[in-house]
Amino acid sequence: MVGITGPPGSGKSTLVSALIAEVRRAGRPVGVIAVDPSSPITGGALLGDRVRMQAYASDPDVFIRSMASRGHAGGLASTSAAAAAVLDAVGFGLILLETVGTGQSEVEVAASADTTVVLEAPEMGDEVQAIKAGLLEVADIVVVNKGDRPGAQRTASQLRAMLTAAARIGQDAATMRHHGLPAASSPADATPDAAASESPSPTPEARPRPKQPQVLITTALTGDGVPELLAAIDRHAGAGSAGSTGARAARAEAQVWAILGDRLRAQFERPETRAEADNILASVADHALDPFAAADRLMALVTR
Repeated sequence: MVGITGPPGSGKSTLVSALIAEVRRAGRPVGVIAVDPSSPITGGALLGDRVRMQAYASDPDVFIRSMASRGHAGGLASTSAAAAAVLDAVGFGLILLETVGTGQSEVEVAASADTTVVLEAPEMGDEVQAIKAGLLEVADIVVVNKGDRPGAQRTASQLRAMLTAAARIGQDAATMRHHGLPAASSPADATPDAAASESPSPTPEARPRPKQPQVLITTALTGDGVPELLAAIDRHAGAGSAGSTGARAARAEAQVWAILGDRLRAQFERPETRAEADNILASVADHALDPFAAADRLMALVTR
């Protein structure tokens, strides 16, 4: 499974359509799972990807399933991994999973996909913005889409330089740890102001990824660079790292935790617990109860 993620406006849906065309030219079947955001007000979702991919509606070797996120965080729906498993079981050798596209923290796809493709677009942010984005840390392939726009080559060059530097720092840190020396995990950790910054979250070591993701340039509207992207995806799949024991364990863990979270939340929607849960949440809103104590009380409701 190939995860396609990136910020809004980077052209994920258009690139997925271009990838479908390239895959079909090669005579290969392809399944697509496209996740769209649900409205926090109405709960509904505009499944716009179905509109963009109408050209393949009658192709028996293309299956497109749109689904709403329904409040699930991380850019996916809670059932995305299960839907991908069904497509895999019926024989789709390539499955494209397009995420919502909500911002910098949309990294759950990395735990579900064998290959994670992160899209960036020219002039959507400077190097600091790119460094902030946790998406780049889970990327197997980085794509600068809309390559016909001014600044595309510069954006790609900046990303390559940044990823090269990050890989070098990571290698240096690993060398220092091997020799029993303390090593900063990032350039910020080595500065005197590191204590004032946020503590970095531990990165799961179970998911292997390239030390330096390849950076490609595509123009999805014309198809330029798309054959090269498909070839890079196939090479990553052929490398076998995505099928390692650690990667399979990480995907299984992510899927189980997602299901558990949804089921736990559903417990508070039951008639026998809903009223009491609402009272607890109201106490937090009134500053009569802190959120940690509220979480303990909510857990007590479903475990008593």
